Amino acid sequence: MTEQTAIQVGQEFPLTIKRLGINGEGVGFFKRNVIFVKGALPGEVITAKVIEAKPKYAEATIRKIRQASPDRITPPCLIYEACGGCQLQHMTYDRQLIEKRDLVIQALERYVKELAPNIEVRKTIGMDDPWRYRNKSQFQVRQSGNEVIAGLYAASSNKLIDINKCIVQHPITTHITNEIKGYLQKLNIPIYDDKNPNGIVRTIVVRTGVKTGQIQVTLVTTKKKMPQKEELVQLIRGIDSNIVSISQNINAEKTSLVFGETTFNLFGKETIHEKLGELAFDLSARAFFQLNPEQTENLYTEIEKAAALTGKETVVDAYCGVGTIGLWLAKNAKEVRGMDIIEESIQDAKKNAKRNGFNNTKYVHGTAKQWLTTWKNEGFVPDVLTVDPPRTGLEDEFIKTILNIKPKRFVYTSCNPSTLAKDLQQLTKLYDVKYIQPVDMFPQTSHVEAVTLLELKN
Repeated sequence: MTEQTAIQVGQEFPLTIKRLGINGEGVGFFKRNVIFVKGALPGEVITAKVIEAKPKYAEATIRKIRQASPDRITPPCLIYEACGGCQLQHMTYDRQLIEKRDLVIQALERYVKELAPNIEVRKTIGMDDPWRYRNKSQFQVRQSGNEVIAGLYAASSNKLIDINKCIVQHPITTHITNEIKGYLQKLNIPIYDDKNPNGIVRTIVVRTGVKTGQIQVTLVTTKKKMPQKEELVQLIRGIDSNIVSISQNINAEKTSLVFGETTFNLFGKETIHEKLGELAFDLSARAFFQLNPEQTENLYTEIEKAAALTGKETVVDAYCGVGTIGLWLAKNAKEVRGMDIIEESIQDAKKNAKRNGFNNTKYVHGTAKQWLTTWKNEGFVPDVLTVDPPRTGLEDEFIKTILNIKPKRFVYTSCNPSTLAKDLQQLTKLYDVKYIQPVDMFPQTSHVEAVTLLELKN
């Protein structure tokens, strides 16, 4: 067996890229070391230069492409290399869909190796037009000299990239953000900086209802009091007549989280109206709602297929948010119950159920573990459990709860193949994985969503 050879920073060597990594980087192997190369594509032969060396892996850059992939294209975004918001614009879209399916397979091979060959992973469902799909922007605001800028941080950096145009965002979101940047500068409103204790405005959040046209603007600030606030609100109102909601959220913490706990309405309604399929939803500023409405309908259709409801089944929608998944299923369910730890989301879910005419739903504030255990003690165990958790996956205590209450069918929607596969290590003790259906919710990025159907073993 060949021994592993130490890699040094600055070292250069030829490298064949074998696959795509979870963050969109190319992955190759050199003298038993794993080499991650940003911007390299599967099948390419490159000259790699090591920029960081660890005991078992190294990170490298491309010094030269010796043999380019036929799927390599010129990224259409002018700040693609600097921004880091997208990772795959240099790859054809058809190839992106293939590689995203492979990311799911890689995760299974790593965490449930024995089961992986027998799990059906279907072809990734993509978009006809994989651009301008994001209905919400959350751009950090900073002062750069005399200029106010807003955008995203460069990958692995604290450098903020000013974004005036983004071709994966709905155009209205960047237009409004650009206008607000100008107003903040004109009114000389203090801008947040972790080194500036007097800074106030830290994030501009713009969400648009793609189906309804309604627009929601939220300013995230360090404190409620803000100079020129009334004038700023009037200026924002004048940007577009579809702006029906302007809010201020207070986040005084040194944190990477965008929102704080407190939100004030500054103009119009507290919510905007949006539609998904035949359903209508009201969304408050902090409420979670999928960022790609077109693909959301495809995703929820796959959840509906997996749930296979006949009208006789009870359903629990854990991590329910504003109730989107549960309400999508409600028309074919005997009863739908949902829970979430954000109380505003539960209030929105109740309103959304009422708005859509459902009287077979129940939404409660709290954790999934808490309510599933309470309901089991009351004699209620759902026939179908559906979850769509954060990227961190399911909490261990929640998995134990699932294995305890044993719903017959479990539909697990995941936005992170690694945590999905890791959770399957425990879930497959009692459940069979029937199939996994990847859905491309975020074209041009390395992210992939997946709907997994699990059924209780006999």
